[in-house]
Amino acid sequence: MSETTLTRMDLSEAIFREVGLSRNDSAQLVESVLDHMSDALVRGEQVKISSFGTFSVRQKSARMGRNPKTGTEVPIDPRRVLTFRPSHLMKERVAAGNKR
Repeated sequence: MSETTLTRMDLSEAIFREVGLSRNDSAQLVESVLDHMSDALVRGEQVKISSFGTFSVRQKSARMGRNPKTGTEVPIDPRRVLTFRPSHLMKERVAAGNKR
């Protein structure tokens, strides 16, 4: 598996090269898109990106967990968690990349 990471800077650089916006405008565009996505998720809305996937927030209820080292039961508080469900096209694309 590759150990490289795609960063905000990489995204803004790609926009700079492929779209032709200035580097500053490209960085602002990436920040704006990420801000809109995170704001929607905080409000509990889904974020669907066609041919990529869906981000959503799920409420997990309180439950009892177990410390694996000691075996003692520990209460786990209810919380909201972020989930991602890839689209079928993304799944196929990733699977095709594994065959190389």
